[in-house]
Amino acid sequence: MALTEKLAEFALGPVAGKDALQMARLSALDWAACGLAGREEPVARALLSLAEEEAGAQQASILGGGPRRPARMAALVNGTMSHALDYDDTHFAHIGHPSVAVFPAAMAVAEREGRSIEDMLQAALVGMEASVRFGVWLGRDHYQTGFHQTATSGAIGATVAACRLLGLTPERTVHALGLVATRASGLKSQFGTMGKPFNAGLAASNGVEAALLAQRGFISSPAALDGEQGFGPTHAGMEDDSAWDGLGCDWLFETVSHKFHACCHGLHAMLEAIATLRPGLDPSQIEAVSITTHPRWARVCNIPSPQTGLEAKFSYRLTAAMGLCGVSTASLANFSEETAADPALVTLRDKVMVDFDDSLLETQSRVQVVLAGGKLLEAAHDLNAPISLEARQQRLMAKAAALIGDNEASAIWDMLQGGGITALVAVLK
Repeated sequence: MALTEKLAEFALGPVAGKDALQMARLSALDWAACGLAGREEPVARALLSLAEEEAGAQQASILGGGPRRPARMAALVNGTMSHALDYDDTHFAHIGHPSVAVFPAAMAVAEREGRSIEDMLQAALVGMEASVRFGVWLGRDHYQTGFHQTATSGAIGATVAACRLLGLTPERTVHALGLVATRASGLKSQFGTMGKPFNAGLAASNGVEAALLAQRGFISSPAALDGEQGFGPTHAGMEDDSAWDGLGCDWLFETVSHKFHACCHGLHAMLEAIATLRPGLDPSQIEAVSITTHPRWARVCNIPSPQTGLEAKFSYRLTAAMGLCGVSTASLANFSEETAADPALVTLRDKVMVDFDDSLLETQSRVQVVLAGGKLLEAAHDLNAPISLEARQQRLMAKAAALIGDNEASAIWDMLQGGGITALVAVLK
């Protein structure tokens, strides 16, 4: 069976797993809050301007209001906007951001087709699961070569979600997946620029486009993912077939990690460890800091001397200094040129050394702080440490409230419990 056929079968099949669906609901809240909070970012304004200029059929809404746009344009804008702050969820099985690629596609198609919120959530869950597993199938070589999994695997997930909501046949879903194989793209070289969030928007838009073309009878190669000269072989894919074990029964998406710091997720284990050292710590007494993390992050978030707010979100040294000095890394406003140039932070930043140890998991970090007189402080954290759905909901509600306001966050969460998509769209304006 070709991989497109396996994914098509999963895309259109039943959805079981109460916890997985609740996790998708929580991610929907997180995605919406990040998207609404990112509307004024320069990359969002540029795409909103393009959407206004192109106009077109009024099929789907853009976060924050304004005229409805064609579904694939709404997916492009919402996907980019929701990743603009780099504050959205991450799945470490493939090092990608599932929600920002899949939810924009799912919402656009659900609104276009008049589907329910539950339909949208189920489609998004299936799409996000497909994106994670496709990323595992591609393996780390794909990521290390320089491809951005959010964009490449995300496009597969967006297509799966869109096909499910359109009610495509298995045959047409196969053609949609074959077609998106020739559209999926995204490079890690864009990290630290507007190109990174644009990758998420492209994934969402490509998924919608591929599904809509397949609906119209567009034909593609069913071997476009795993066949000779297919996506995997041409994009440094390791083609790990164990990625499909338990597909449809076990949900990898249940282990998605949500961000509680407004920066690259590779920094979060370090920041959680630093938070345990912070009480009673006098930054002026710090003589040296050692951060140890997995080498996968060396080329992702290790900008040694960031100059901009975007670069600051990808810097172990500066964010460590922020955490140790009590500068909130949960606050979007603190990732700025002013913070990057702050003399006290720069002085401490230059005392931070980053080491890499492949015996650590990608979700783990160790921190050592040497104080004047030689006293040593140590801490470690693993982002895979269990957190209950209830505790996660509390933290995500607090995060959403901080981003968009208590009333807005509560209204979105209430709407996500069920009903028509129109009611949800109304509170996202």
